[in-house]
Amino acid sequence: MSPSHSPWSEPPLRVLITAEQIAARNAALGRQIAQDYAGEDLTVIGVLKGSFVFVADLTREIHRAQRELGQSGSSVTIEFLGLESYGDETMTSGVVKITADLTRPIEGRHVLVVEDIIDTGLTMAYLRNNLSTRHPASIKVCALLHKPARTIQPGPIDYLGFTIDDLFVIGYGLDYQQRYRNLPYIAALE
Repeated sequence: MSPSHSPWSEPPLRVLITAEQIAARNAALGRQIAQDYAGEDLTVIGVLKGSFVFVADLTREIHRAQRELGQSGSSVTIEFLGLESYGDETMTSGVVKITADLTRPIEGRHVLVVEDIIDTGLTMAYLRNNLSTRHPASIKVCALLHKPARTIQPGPIDYLGFTIDDLFVIGYGLDYQQRYRNLPYIAALE
């Protein structure tokens, strides 16, 4: 079978945010987070699967900024929480389910939830409510992307990478049917 007839042939992609733009924004977010949590211990909770690349890059930038700012006493721990509301579809089902829970308690900890994309806000509202029952010292949200055109449940996004139009996007951790997470940029699937 020729590549052009392969069932895995690539659909047309349009790059929206380059790897360089993402890296620059991560550096700025990391510096702001390090400044805001100066002297505090922070638990970063990545929402799987889409945030794993963002969490890795962002936490390295937080560490870099802490060193530059002379914050040797601050520590960052990383946890992951699996949530699903899309399945293999391009539209959220509106039903959120936990597919993997935290491995450590967050009671009394400052928590930064790191999400790949916030569109309807339903998943984040569910997650904030769930985490608040675990009695953290604080909960803030960092999202790589926000689609305000799809908002149903507004909520605060304390740290935001980029605002995008109502497009289905892939890359930098975001997927379509579990594919394209490894792309170093954000692209629209056309």
